Amino acid sequence: MSKTIESDPTIDPDEVAARRDDDDFYVLDVRREEDFDEWHVEGSTNLPIYDDLLENDLSGLEAAIDDIPQDDEVTVVCAAGVTSATAAAHLREHGFDARSMADGMTGWGQVHVAYPVDGDGTRVSEPTTTDAPSVDGVTQVVRPGTGCVSYLVEAGDEAVVVDPSLYVDEYRALADERDVEIVAAVDTHAHADHVSGGRVMAQEWGIPYYLHEGDGGELEDFESVADGDSIPVGDRTLDVLHTPGHTPGSISLRWEDGLLSGDTLFIRSVGRPDLEGNTEADVREGATELFSSLETLAALPDDTAVLPGHMSDEEIRPLATTLGELEAENDLFGEDDQEAFIQTIVDGLSDEPANYNRIKAINWGEEALTEEAESLELGPNNCAAN
Repeated sequence: MSKTIESDPTIDPDEVAARRDDDDFYVLDVRREEDFDEWHVEGSTNLPIYDDLLENDLSGLEAAIDDIPQDDEVTVVCAAGVTSATAAAHLREHGFDARSMADGMTGWGQVHVAYPVDGDGTRVSEPTTTDAPSVDGVTQVVRPGTGCVSYLVEAGDEAVVVDPSLYVDEYRALADERDVEIVAAVDTHAHADHVSGGRVMAQEWGIPYYLHEGDGGELEDFESVADGDSIPVGDRTLDVLHTPGHTPGSISLRWEDGLLSGDTLFIRSVGRPDLEGNTEADVREGATELFSSLETLAALPDDTAVLPGHMSDEEIRPLATTLGELEAENDLFGEDDQEAFIQTIVDGLSDEPANYNRIKAINWGEEALTEEAESLELGPNNCAAN
């Protein structure tokens, strides 16, 4: 059993993200089973003793203590880092090297992990695709707690942030690390699963915020982009393709031999078309637009590197593949029959993202951006069609 008891009884969620693949790192989630099933740190183990801990009842933990690896570093997780602190303290009294994850799953939802998309990605498990392709000048920023993916795209000493989260300081720090200046922010669509940081960047940093007018809602403080437009980045450009379906104003962005596909095309699925209207007629109309947009993307060179706006897991870090591979392996992207595609979409939709109507209202300028916004987006990623 480890005798190296940490002086700090907490562990930062960023460190948890960095340590997930360590063989001697054990994550114990003490929340209720239904909360764990809905959303948890990948690879963690559930011991549903949350209600007991609220009553200072440690009997459930005592009963399971022999099942906890004695030689591993143990991180205990709860909703906000309170009951997990009680459990971690009890484990330390029994000689475990145990800490509580600071801020619990709330903190986990705020973790951002950066991966340069330069061909040096690290495989976590045996992939279904070949090695991740290389795209010069792109850093992928993954939020493992929410499945959201954003990008820092750079050329020379300038950079543009694509699909930024509300935690804009993450991008400022990344830009400083890479010695580039952020000159613009762009959203590939009006998000329904997370609050965009694009307007915050524009207001606080004095940079343009780009969005297709089809997703502009009641916003006034953005610069509209349309199919065929280009967004300057140093001596290069991000070239706009209008790819509606997920939303009316969804766009994809060409960058050299890469494609930032937003929520139009994912590695294993495509964007769901029911967040603008969820009747079957609405879904069919959106799916028809999406099918046409995917045909547009399929016409690009097969070796185009696809960089999506969401991930369902992290088998590939960074998350990237090619259009040719997706046509062979992504059933929806490879579907040539429009009616079969639409019916598959209709039959396969999952639950909507949590609080998606309010998140959309904020991103469309229909509801004020307040401190509550951070809590609205915590939860699992449900933006894929199936």
